[in-house]
Amino acid sequence: MSRVTILGAGSWGTALASILQHHHPVTLWSRDIDLARAIAGDRQNRRYLPGIDLGPAVAVHTDLAAALKGAEAVVLAIPSAGMEEACRLAAPLVPRDALLVSASKGLTEVGGLRMSQVIGRSLDGAWDTEGSSHRVAVISGPNLAMEVAMGHPSATVAACQTSALAERCRALFMGPTFRVYSSDDVVGVELAGAMKNVIAIGCGVCEGRGYGDNTRAALMTRGLAEITRLGLALGAKQSTFLGLAGVGDLIATGGSKLSRNYRVGVGLGKGRALADVLSDIGQVAEGVPTTRAMWRLAGSMGAEMPITRSMYGLLFEEMAVDHAVEELMLRPPRAEG
Repeated sequence: MSRVTILGAGSWGTALASILQHHHPVTLWSRDIDLARAIAGDRQNRRYLPGIDLGPAVAVHTDLAAALKGAEAVVLAIPSAGMEEACRLAAPLVPRDALLVSASKGLTEVGGLRMSQVIGRSLDGAWDTEGSSHRVAVISGPNLAMEVAMGHPSATVAACQTSALAERCRALFMGPTFRVYSSDDVVGVELAGAMKNVIAIGCGVCEGRGYGDNTRAALMTRGLAEITRLGLALGAKQSTFLGLAGVGDLIATGGSKLSRNYRVGVGLGKGRALADVLSDIGQVAEGVPTTRAMWRLAGSMGAEMPITRSMYGLLFEEMAVDHAVEELMLRPPRAEG
């Protein structure tokens, strides 16, 4: 058993608390005082994950120092936009030998940094030439929070630089309903988890527009080729995009109403304004800022990313859905690959 602190009490942080509580004492930290009080009182996170009970093994804190005291593992389930600030606040409080686990699927809008890089820079102090910390593990896969919390059989990938770190991470999360596979491709697992959200928005657009399975299958397949292309340019392994963190996560989020990014796309496909869609969802949809980061990365790497370009136009340039579809369908013919 390990003393685990989860930073972030959104749907994913709460889902992780719900499965870890069966094997470890867990502290769930939220900076939102009202949310923390409600969770502590109801033993449920009715705002973000209603219906999932948290037992006595889960303590709820808003005091960061108290939450991190004695932690042997710190899981960061903070949205990408707030990760740097959370790490800055936590830096002097995190025990030096604690395992650090990134559970966030996003990239910084400026620079396109992966979350393990943000965490490593802030909490570890250094990372190697490939940009991966020797102390930070990453978990990512087809893991819709509600299904994980309900105990549906699920699998994820723990990406770590060393086998020893992988064993620590696997031992932390592995359970009868949550299977953990290991990978040494930290770059690929993070990029796949972040970039598939952009394609998931596109899949939602197809649904909102009333298109059928042919359209969604084409978009997912060509989208996977697109994010793999950029991932390889950034140092990832191709096999990662064909595994749980890549195609597996894309299948889960590209067609599920539990996926916030998919729901963003559905709203856009129905002609609604992005601000209104996000307001209704009430939670962060990582694919929105990741689209901006991906488009910038594609430009810097010279990678051809037509679907990303269309998603960028829909989200940030008020491009009409029909125009975006026409652009994609009338591109010059080419061989598949």
